[in-house]
Amino acid sequence: MGHDHSIPGGGQGHHRAFAIGIILNVLFVGVEAVTGILADSSALLADAGHNASDVLSLIFAWTAAWLAGKQARKKYTYGYRRSTILASLLNALLLFAAVILIGREAFFKLLDPQPVAGDTVMIVAGIGVLINTGTALLFLRGQKEDLNIRGAFLHMAADAAVSLGVVIAGLAITKTGYYIIDPLITFLIIGIIVWSTWRLFTESVNLALDAVPRDIDLSEVRAFLEAQPGVENVHDLHIWAMSTTQNAITAHLVMPGGYADDFLFRLRDELQKKFNIGHATFQVERHLDNKKCLADCGDC
Repeated sequence: MGHDHSIPGGGQGHHRAFAIGIILNVLFVGVEAVTGILADSSALLADAGHNASDVLSLIFAWTAAWLAGKQARKKYTYGYRRSTILASLLNALLLFAAVILIGREAFFKLLDPQPVAGDTVMIVAGIGVLINTGTALLFLRGQKEDLNIRGAFLHMAADAAVSLGVVIAGLAITKTGYYIIDPLITFLIIGIIVWSTWRLFTESVNLALDAVPRDIDLSEVRAFLEAQPGVENVHDLHIWAMSTTQNAITAHLVMPGGYADDFLFRLRDELQKKFNIGHATFQVERHLDNKKCLADCGDC
C-alpha cells in the first residue's frame, strides 16, 4: 500500500489578501448602502447587497483556507480540508440568494421608476470599481489552482464589473434623465452575477459529491496505471477531491509477479507530476477475483 500525506495551505499571501479584501469591502458596503438609500438608486443598493454577500463569502473562504491547514484529528482523519469545498458551495448559494433580493427591488423600480442622483451614483460606484479590482488582483495568482480562491476571485471580479455597470447607469441617467435605466442596469448586473456564479456552483457540487475533478481525465489515469510494468489489471479505481487543492486516488492493481520496493513510491510521484494527484493508496493483488470485483463495483 502506498500513500502520501501533505498539508494544504493558502500561504500567508492569501491570508493577507483575505484580510485586506474584507476590511476594504466592509468599509465600502457601509458607504455604498447609505449613499444608495439617500440617492434612491436600486442599482447602487444592488451593488451594495452584492458587496455585502462578498464580505461573507470572503470570511467563509478565509475560514475554510485556515481550517484546511489544520492537522488531522482522531475523528477527522483527513483534517478539515473538505471545508474549502463547502465554502465554495456556500459562496455560490449566497450569490444566488443576493440575486433574488436584488431582483425583487429592481422589479418594483421598473414598474415605478424613481428619481436617481446620477452624479452621486457614478462617484460611489467608481470607487467600488477601484476597490473591487484591487481586491480581485490579490487573488489572481492562486485562483487557477484553488477553487476556494477562485470563488473569492470571481466574487471580486464580478463586483468590479457590477460597479462599472452602475457607473454607466449613473452617466446615462445624468445625460438622458431616464430613471428607468437604473433598474434596467440592475437586471444586467443580475445576469453577470448568475453567469459568473453558475460554474463555481456546479464545480462545487461535483466536488462535494466526490466526482472526478474537472482537470483530471479518469481514462488517462487508468491507461497510465495499466501501462506500468507488471500491472495486468486495474480495478476499483476512484479519484476524488479531498479539498479544492488536493486530489486523492485509490485503486487495486493486479500484479502476479509482485513489485519492486520503489514501485509504489515512483508511481505516487508520477501521479503527482502528471495528474496533480497528491494522495495515493494502492492495493496490490496477485490475481483478479472476478466474482468479487463484479459484485463490488462492476469495474474490472
